[in-house]
Amino acid sequence: MSLTQSKSIDRLYQEVSDYELVIVPDSPLADALNRRLERAHFGPFAITPRRLATRRRETAEDRTAFLEVIGQTNLSWREIAYTVGNVLQCWEYRGRADAIFEYDAFDTPATRTIVDIISSLQTSSGLLATYNIDVGADGSVAVVGERQLTNLERSILPDKYDSIDRFTEDAFALPAFRLFDSSTAIVDAILDTVTQGNADEIGIVLDSSSEYSPLVESALETAEVPYYGGPGFMDDRDHRAFVQLLRCTTAGSDTRVHSVKPLLSCLDATVPIEHDKKRLADLEVDIPEIDWLREFIGRTDALTFESALNAYETRTGRTLEAFREELERLSLLEEPITTDRIDQLAYYLETYEVPIDRENEGVLLADAKSASFVDRPVVFYLGLDENWTRDSPNRPWVDRDEEYERTVDGFQSLLQSGIDRHYLVQDAVDGSPVTPCLYFDELLETEFERFSDLESVRHARSGRPIDDGFAREPLDADIEPERVETVSQSSLNTYANSPRDYCFGRLVETPDEHYFVDGNLFHDFAEFAVNHPDFVDDACLEDVADVMIEETRAFHRRIDLETQRTRYRVGLETIYKYLDKYAPTDATVLAPSRSWGENFFAKHFDRDVDSPVTERWFEDDDLRLEGKIDLVQSPTHLVDFKSGSRKSASQVTKASSIGKPSDKPNFQALSYLTYWRRQQPDESLEFTFVHFLETLDDVVTGDATLEDCLTTITYRPTAFDEFVQSRAVFEELREDAPNDCNKTFSKTDYETYLTVFDTDDVPRTRDADEMAHSPFGETLVERLVDDVGDYKYVKKGCMQAFRHLCGYRKSGYFAEDLDAFERFVDGQLEEVNHYRCGEDRFPIDGRAGEPNYRYVDNRDMLLTDSRSTRDDFLVPRDDSSSVQAEETPTSGVADSEVRR
Repeated sequence: MSLTQSKSIDRLYQEVSDYELVIVPDSPLADALNRRLERAHFGPFAITPRRLATRRRETAEDRTAFLEVIGQTNLSWREIAYTVGNVLQCWEYRGRADAIFEYDAFDTPATRTIVDIISSLQTSSGLLATYNIDVGADGSVAVVGERQLTNLERSILPDKYDSIDRFTEDAFALPAFRLFDSSTAIVDAILDTVTQGNADEIGIVLDSSSEYSPLVESALETAEVPYYGGPGFMDDRDHRAFVQLLRCTTAGSDTRVHSVKPLLSCLDATVPIEHDKKRLADLEVDIPEIDWLREFIGRTDALTFESALNAYETRTGRTLEAFREELERLSLLEEPITTDRIDQLAYYLETYEVPIDRENEGVLLADAKSASFVDRPVVFYLGLDENWTRDSPNRPWVDRDEEYERTVDGFQSLLQSGIDRHYLVQDAVDGSPVTPCLYFDELLETEFERFSDLESVRHARSGRPIDDGFAREPLDADIEPERVETVSQSSLNTYANSPRDYCFGRLVETPDEHYFVDGNLFHDFAEFAVNHPDFVDDACLEDVADVMIEETRAFHRRIDLETQRTRYRVGLETIYKYLDKYAPTDATVLAPSRSWGENFFAKHFDRDVDSPVTERWFEDDDLRLEGKIDLVQSPTHLVDFKSGSRKSASQVTKASSIGKPSDKPNFQALSYLTYWRRQQPDESLEFTFVHFLETLDDVVTGDATLEDCLTTITYRPTAFDEFVQSRAVFEELREDAPNDCNKTFSKTDYETYLTVFDTDDVPRTRDADEMAHSPFGETLVERLVDDVGDYKYVKKGCMQAFRHLCGYRKSGYFAEDLDAFERFVDGQLEEVNHYRCGEDRFPIDGRAGEPNYRYVDNRDMLLTDSRSTRDDFLVPRDDSSSVQAEETPTSGVADSEVRR
């Protein structure tokens, strides 16, 4: 693998050391040459065109121009930012500010206004346009990397100068890529090398918008290693928190705790995660900071940005002087706070990076998309993937081919910075190969699709080095992970959908959801109603509905409370009607202890709940199953109360299929029936779901029936093929199946029906067509045609019979289904324990392939693609009012060494 050899900084210095003035394309290169100057020199030696023309450190002039324009026009801030970027960019590439008028699409009144304003300002572009280099009769000028200068920068060059190429004619042998399993492993490898003592000798090049950015910054801070070039103005937690405080003042009463948690953290308030989904206005916790925030955003007097900033500074005891200065520059400090003004501020902070004073010491963090040179002896390059590709300006004044060549030159130069270079990359992320940066296609002759196709060294998951400087000491302790011995049906569902989601579900806390709280209250009521049927009447139901509203008030908007109360009332009535009609019997089958938490309504009404048939917890070490049974209606009938939409028996059994995995896995009925058959061996069992909110809409029209809420799954303690051979099934085909089936089987006898099973096995399928085309199906049709006659109704009746037989499998389970499920549970738990031992990572994809993300609880932790790491404070969470920054060209003239 080879690139064009870039001249070392020492060689470049030797070539230009005798010149009076050296023009270079970027500031880091100028600073590196100046640090090597060995003679007295009057005036600048190595310098960029803009710094030479302005005699000051380069700044992002698009921001300074924007600040000037907003005070002189009534244009929207978005239009100003967009137009200022276009004008400066065109000026950069064409050499004249008014060159943009040559493009009809950009010749607008707004553009002409802004060109007039910018032309009158002391911008670096304006100074460049009028500047000419004059070094006197004895002076000499060298230009390093002339191709990387823009047209405007070239305009200052004298008639006579020497052009110095940054590259030689030799090839540069690219070092091997170091392949790691994860971004965290890469950062850990860097920390094995970086120390406080050598921080000034190390540079790290990365994509500032990638996950490497926060990981590296956090790791260096934790190790107390100094660095610069990292966090920007809006990475300051107080700056971000203050913008969030502004948002709170106009957000209304529906503000949720999770949306202001970073702000609360800056106020030194710790709010348990269980409250995240609750409304701040109705949160009942004893936290002074919550009270202060509610009081502040509930003020009726006119708040200004200054008064809000003063209040924040007073509460936190920290001064935000830089933010105050920026608000003053934007003429917002004394303005009343409104949604529009907050959006303007957020857009400005998203579009422009506010300069900050930095201590330029420690590890240098350089942005891969802006830097072309890093003057450090040791340089780490992180990622080197397609996100390193720079976006060429898509404007008519830009020669995209020339721009691409300029960018490739900068990329080659960047990769050769330093004396010791380490390219740390991932070959795959979540099983998908990582695509190397586009520029490698241009520079390397080898065909490749991923880093491992190129010269590379793989680092093991243990972190053991392949060689030099990446050594990792293994832990001496032999830690035996705790095995998972039993599993609940909900955990089994989650694991089947996404093993990694299951893993994170056991590691992290999750906030309370309104539907969890609703469900718990409904279940507590059902248990209470079983224990005190005579106490529950209309008045009791009204009281319970009122209590539920109070308990869940923090989750719901005030405008929705009456609707929620109606929903609660309907659900409570449905549960009560079911228990009144199907009261549990034979309670002596179970032990009298409840062994499951406190019942809310028992405490509210000061009554005990001691029925042995409600809320029964089980944990079977032999079956490796655990769970909670809502109601044992009889020794052979279990009941579960559900607030969700009703599923048919066919949908339930399909979702629990082991042979054909479902993307909506649900093993509850199968799990509970498997456990219960151990308690009632050789008995037919039933499991009923009571969807107590299913008839919510029908209640309004008066068409609600209790049966519309029920789904019952059966278990027959026999094999399916034995069951369908029984006389009972034959009689059902003669009497209970559709007409043609009844007619056909009424004209044959049981013995003829049995002869089919002597020659062919009945297939274990839910599909009638599949059964019809099986040997069994074809034989059945043949026998009945011979016995009854070759009539259309016979063939049609056979098809109806196949549907009837498949219906048994759709509506319930047989002995072999539960046997298979027991083996399935063992297999799933062995998988879980295999992953827990660290043999492999918990995969994202479940049994049916890609997870059904509707049923994923920890979506943010299943990283499948790149994610932005900033701006959470700048824009509201509500999509309807979020601020989206449109494409804003920039002049590309800011200092490119550091990331921000």
